[in-house]
Amino acid sequence: MTQLTLPAPAKLNLMLHILGRRDDGYHLLETLFQFLDYGDELSFAVREDGEIRLHSDIEGVPHDSNLIVKAARKLQALSGCTQGADIWLKKILPMGGGIGGGSSDAATTLLGLNHLWQLGCSEDQLAELGLSLGADVPVFVRGHAAFAEGVGEILTPADPEEPWYVVLVPQVFVSTAEIFSHPQLTRDSLPLKMRPVPKGNSRNDCQPVVEQSYPEVRNSLSLLSKFTDARLTGTGSCVFGAFPSKAEADKVLALLADTQTGFVAKGSNISMLHRKLQSLL
Repeated sequence: MTQLTLPAPAKLNLMLHILGRRDDGYHLLETLFQFLDYGDELSFAVREDGEIRLHSDIEGVPHDSNLIVKAARKLQALSGCTQGADIWLKKILPMGGGIGGGSSDAATTLLGLNHLWQLGCSEDQLAELGLSLGADVPVFVRGHAAFAEGVGEILTPADPEEPWYVVLVPQVFVSTAEIFSHPQLTRDSLPLKMRPVPKGNSRNDCQPVVEQSYPEVRNSLSLLSKFTDARLTGTGSCVFGAFPSKAEADKVLALLADTQTGFVAKGSNISMLHRKLQSLL
């Protein structure tokens, strides 16, 4: 095999509690990750000269700063692989949306090139490598919905319900660094004592700060909350609500389409990336 095309799924944070902040500035979290059957798409082709070339430009992101390129080069360094890759990205997920676009792209790159280059790296090795790229990368590498602790890297597999979601995409970029450094961010939530996460603990501690700072997000939450419990994912900007069927989710999105951009997707406890890779074995 010299070419490979793989999905890079979105994720939702079904809840997000902030327990404190470490001396290095990273926040201690408890969050519940679930994947969506919706995302970016990456295509890979082997190069024999060792070069990593991403052929899809992302506005405002220099080639060598893209997490896709960084992930590929880190994998080369870890494995000693002398092959390179041409990479093409079909970008669907919004940047600054809180649905994991960059982290998911990085994880798909690690798993895809591990397969294409026939490196045989373990999932643990790839997850550890992924953590050096971002706190959300390991859950995408492992590919199972999970309760996460620490900075998001301590993962316990979970199996929440898999409803259909309406995800609204306010046309703003929300800076994760800005939200996590905000003086009014709640940082003293108590650790949960029950697993799985009780339904009453579905709040996102970042949501009040994001609503205050971004009227577009507050408006999307207000509109979606007329139909279901609407919540922020991650540090935003995307907001989501669950529905029992695709028909109901489609109907609500259609009602909001005049003023809102968004999509409908199925919740999935197994990443569509991992389902695709399994089919290749």
